[in-house]
Amino acid sequence: MGQVSGRQERSKKPEVALSETMEAEIEVQNNKKEIEEVKAKNPKLTSVFGVADLKNEAVGLYNLGQTCCLNSLLQVFFMNIRFTGILRRITVPSSAAQKRSNVPYQMLLLLEKMQCGKCKAVCPRDLAYCLSEHRVKLFVQYDAAQLFLTLWNLLKKQIRKPELVEELSDLYTICIQEHLACQKCSFEIKSNSTMLTLPLPVLDANSHRLSTLEDCLQYFFLPEELTGQNMCFCQQCGKKTTFLQSMRLVHLPQTLTLHLKRFCFERSSRTHKLGHFLQFPQELNFREVLTEDQCQADDSEKATWQYELFAVVAHSGSTGFGHYCAYIRSLTECKWYCFNDSEVCQVSWDDVKCTYGRSSLNWRETAYLLFYMKKHPQQPCPGVSECL
Repeated sequence: MGQVSGRQERSKKPEVALSETMEAEIEVQNNKKEIEEVKAKNPKLTSVFGVADLKNEAVGLYNLGQTCCLNSLLQVFFMNIRFTGILRRITVPSSAAQKRSNVPYQMLLLLEKMQCGKCKAVCPRDLAYCLSEHRVKLFVQYDAAQLFLTLWNLLKKQIRKPELVEELSDLYTICIQEHLACQKCSFEIKSNSTMLTLPLPVLDANSHRLSTLEDCLQYFFLPEELTGQNMCFCQQCGKKTTFLQSMRLVHLPQTLTLHLKRFCFERSSRTHKLGHFLQFPQELNFREVLTEDQCQADDSEKATWQYELFAVVAHSGSTGFGHYCAYIRSLTECKWYCFNDSEVCQVSWDDVKCTYGRSSLNWRETAYLLFYMKKHPQQPCPGVSECL
């Protein structure tokens, strides 16, 4: 799985991602002229232009050699109709060589295969070969959070239309304002950052286990005193002093990605997986989780901070090896499905809750990435009562 856990990592610059929200499938329908242009450039893409969701049968992806992580993330991308609405409008590369190495185009072709074929699973070989040209090799155990960022950066880099890059950015970008305040004087530094995921520690500073997602979020935004080697230079005091570091939430995107950092370093320098019980809700309201001091947004922005769980990427095994699968809620049916490589089946919310973890079985399946989508009260999901 991944990197170091702990509060010290909060002091580092968050991974740079991108920047308002694309409306749902209704807006995609309004771009028919642009869609027809893309269809005309490549007749093979004609059947792609439908909702990337479970209308008929769910389609799996064959594992080509430890590609379970890639397969899980691709299913999360493809089941997001706002993402596929962007993908459908990309510029088709002109040459065969460019098509082979273009990640957005290969993702679009794979989506077509999944929607048009009558097989229970399809082979993502062409996309895998395309990714290998960008140093995403087969037969390598990837960390889902790192691979998600890698795919994101490749999409951003290779989508040619600036307006689509901006839509993609707005769909996933989290905006944070970091505050550093000298404890000796009134000197204060403010800086704005964008993040693709919120990396949430699952242990506090005393290595106590956090048992709910709300606890993780509150701890992440808890002010931290920077002392000792972490002291900062104060321009007003003219020397290094103790600073209080705090982060405030400025903007949340349509699709919010939360990274549960279920790993820590042992004294032997080996990475250890943290598989303890950690509950996450189906509905998440940030206004109820964070205090006013932890937010830097107006009331109209905060009014949109109500989310529903859309997908869970879960990991079983240890930090050195294991297996990924994805639990995804269909946006049209409001039913949960488990995507386990080539095997796809409908599951219940109780099945999803099994990814909360168990203290005595660290190797068991545990949630690693959580994807939440903003709620739209004016457009209730059909059969939503069945989901809860």
